[in-house]
Amino acid sequence: MRSLLLLSVALLWASGLCRAQERPLPRELPTTWEAPPGDPLEYAAAGFAKVLCSALFITGRHLATAADEDGLAVSPRNTRYAITDTVVDLERQAVHLTLRNGVTRTAKLYGDQGCVILPHGADSVYFAPVQVTAALPDAATQAWPMGDLLPDMPRPPEIDAAKLAAATAAVFDPPEALTAAFVVAYKGQIIAERYGPGADSTTRLPGWSMGKSLTATLVGQLIHEGVYDLWEPAPVDEWQQPGDPRAAIRIADLLRMSSGIRFEASDSAGYPDHLYVYTGAIDAYQWAITRPLQWPPNTVGRYRNCDPLTLLYLIKQAAIARGEEYLSYPQRHLFDKLGIRHMVLETDPYGNFELTGYELGTGRDWLRLGLLYLNDGVWNDERLLPEGWVEFVRTPAPAWSEPRYGGLFWLNRTNAWPVPEDAYYMAGAGGQFTFIIPTHDLVVVRLGHAKGDDEGYRALERALALLMEAVPQVREPWQPSSSDTRY
Repeated sequence: MRSLLLLSVALLWASGLCRAQERPLPRELPTTWEAPPGDPLEYAAAGFAKVLCSALFITGRHLATAADEDGLAVSPRNTRYAITDTVVDLERQAVHLTLRNGVTRTAKLYGDQGCVILPHGADSVYFAPVQVTAALPDAATQAWPMGDLLPDMPRPPEIDAAKLAAATAAVFDPPEALTAAFVVAYKGQIIAERYGPGADSTTRLPGWSMGKSLTATLVGQLIHEGVYDLWEPAPVDEWQQPGDPRAAIRIADLLRMSSGIRFEASDSAGYPDHLYVYTGAIDAYQWAITRPLQWPPNTVGRYRNCDPLTLLYLIKQAAIARGEEYLSYPQRHLFDKLGIRHMVLETDPYGNFELTGYELGTGRDWLRLGLLYLNDGVWNDERLLPEGWVEFVRTPAPAWSEPRYGGLFWLNRTNAWPVPEDAYYMAGAGGQFTFIIPTHDLVVVRLGHAKGDDEGYRALERALALLMEAVPQVREPWQPSSSDTRY
């Protein structure tokens, strides 16, 4: 179980979750897996180019440091021997990696759409980049949480200051944990904040699969507005042909990673779909929605990128149907309301958001998103998420063999972390976490670099235990009423 939570390599993480099934599986449907075409080493190089591009031109890291500490989810170290040359083009803001077979893979910064992998042999992307501007005043002039001005007020007297300081120190100890950001809010106010070398409150860091919880939030808004219904079949045109069993997949099943879509996460049979959507420079949405079923919907819970990618396809479909500009849609629709100004949502070369792992935000940005959930989907007295939505995302998904997953949020029902059982959290490869701890009115964000994953896990574990001693319990624990919470 512990290895699953380390999240150091997305491939191993996903395949490990698949093996964790304990109950007998239903009979598989008579479909076959279509292996992604191409050279896995080339894909690993393409993914690594993207990671380096984002680190250099968005986060502001140095090449050698980023190459050593990041990118393990899509480019494990044992694949990098094939890279013979690295070229950073500062003028064009691109990274070129050449393999020993002479193939060069490139990732290039495309403004507010971040770094994008160029398809093999292509010199550009297949969409027109869009400038995304927040409709908000300068954050330096606005009070937290809509801005970055923190109130000059004493720490609440009920908090043990010494233990809070110890918790903050613990998450950075040892230095090999490579913690980059640690931010804690109690009753909505920041009570602890510290950053690693080269980072501060404005540094945008990769969130990896925390973007799946952001995807859930955008879907929740559309459900609140009546565009979609959580319990009805997902309106994917590809699935609506007579006799197609995918027509039975509900939006709820996609949120619970229980669609049953045949989507390989292990490399035992070939390069896995789970990574191909990151590194293949393909239309990731099209690849996800065209995979066949392996299991009947809502019978097997497995961590697979196909489910959130299908939800992102539905978000794009809804934005276009309403006549809205898609690439700036999340900023207008959600981020402007939360005081988030500069989160970068990266795309595939076809202009599809890949929020299964390609997004970069500050520690305070993720804190704001966590506070939205702590406040039951209400922000500045405006309900942004449906009543009952928070209960849905933190209710155990019934198709999973253990109560570890809800609705694109991880659950602490198995006591994997030293926080109350009803805590739930966003998690991403390389040690990215946002914990929502309702009993203590807390949101905790920890961001870090993949090389420090093991030490980072242990440091965060120690820090959370100390934090529970520093902050009093203010609410009774919550228990789900059923596995199918409805509004």
